[in-house]
Amino acid sequence: MATANRIVRGPLFIAGFFIVAALGTGSASAQETGTGQEVMRQAALQPDHQVLQDGSRQENSKPRTQPRKPHVAAAVAGTDTLASAPATSAKPVSAKPARKPQVATAVAATDPLSGASADSATTPKPAKKPQSGAVGKGPYYVDFRARTAASYGHAFVWYGKTSEKAVEVAGLHPAGDEVPYILGHLMFVPSETGASYGDLDPQYLTANYRVYLNEADAQKVFAYIKHLQATSPLWNAETTNCTAFIGRIATFMGLKVPFHLKKPEEYVNELKAMNGGRQTAQLASDSDRW
Repeated sequence: MATANRIVRGPLFIAGFFIVAALGTGSASAQETGTGQEVMRQAALQPDHQVLQDGSRQENSKPRTQPRKPHVAAAVAGTDTLASAPATSAKPVSAKPARKPQVATAVAATDPLSGASADSATTPKPAKKPQSGAVGKGPYYVDFRARTAASYGHAFVWYGKTSEKAVEVAGLHPAGDEVPYILGHLMFVPSETGASYGDLDPQYLTANYRVYLNEADAQKVFAYIKHLQATSPLWNAETTNCTAFIGRIATFMGLKVPFHLKKPEEYVNELKAMNGGRQTAQLASDSDRW
């Protein structure tokens, strides 16, 4: 019985050994197969991992030239400070009651007639300007004038009363036509002291200087002009000429005079400039002596 059991167990033990060995071999081969597959998978993924690492290195190695754009909310907040400031800093302002109109204003608004009278009573009126003309400057005048002529011109004076249109003319010039004028450049020739051709025509005027006088001084000046006309019988182009004649009148009136050897227009303009263009003259107390 024991021998029979040993005979039966012996083959079973051998069969079990082989089964166990087969199982161990299969497990080892399966483990080796699994390990091989894992190695193959890692080897297959290794190139992709390397590519990702290379790409990351290249991305990190590139310089960042463009700054990142701010968010929309931050950009709006940074650029629109004026719009946001009043919304956060505005404070409620209490409305002040309007001032009551004054009594005079209320009356003027309701009663235009009384308002006009109030304005006329309170508004200061401008001071009246002094009237220009003879009232402020004198009722009489002497006007030193120059006009054109066939040669270099002629100088003379107008004199009279400002309120009257009529004028008197006085000027020294040779008597006659061209011959006395030509001879007058070489010698003394007879003269005339009244108005000559063109003295009353404004279109021939080239210069003038008017000086106003009061009545007392005008009487003295006009008398001196008459005396000068009566005592000037000769004309000469270099000595007793027209500019020297009106220069003697200006000197009698207390004015400064230029040298007489000038063209009439230049002489009258210089006479005005030397006296500062003043328009009034006052004679000295002994001016009636000549």
